[in-house]
Amino acid sequence: MSESKRILMLVGDYVEDYEAMVPFQMLQMVGYRVDTVCPGKKVGECVATAIHDFEGEQTYSEKRGHNFAINYDFDAVSVGDYDGLVIPGGRSPEYLRLNDRVLEIVGEFFERQSPVAAVCHGPQILATAGVLSGRECCAYPAVGPDVTSASGTFVGPNDTFDNVHVQGNLVTAPAWPAHPAWMREFLKLLGTSFGSRE
Repeated sequence: MSESKRILMLVGDYVEDYEAMVPFQMLQMVGYRVDTVCPGKKVGECVATAIHDFEGEQTYSEKRGHNFAINYDFDAVSVGDYDGLVIPGGRSPEYLRLNDRVLEIVGEFFERQSPVAAVCHGPQILATAGVLSGRECCAYPAVGPDVTSASGTFVGPNDTFDNVHVQGNLVTAPAWPAHPAWMREFLKLLGTSFGSRE
């Protein structure tokens, strides 16, 4: 793997813990440099993460998770430096989508047809960026109305929330149980080859 392969990850306070930490580590494991950025935060600062779980109520519960480090300055992002974009879920997408530069960055990745991976509530940013028109997109069920309002086609989760959907340069999934499939399909779009397991 070339050391020049770089991935941008957009995060914010109360990003879902697993959906930031696990892809960050998986992508590093196979040799990618992953730049984590957040509007208003600088290198060395952190965002708070949230741990979401289902414990019998009608929706998920939320608990404070780990601190997740910011390792690159948001204001220095140049989309042309990156091979792909990762947008985790959690609560952060609902306010990150209010940032004009976040929406510009997302739009530029789509203009370039670069691989984009979004999970859970991450597609809220895609919907606001106006990149879902005519596209199919998987997401957490509560985000389905955002997808359809943005003229996209919502692809719901299976019973175990571990399905993934790929259309063109976009790889989406409903929640963190889909990490293995979600990251595998993203890596395929990035051109990462895997040896035979036979």
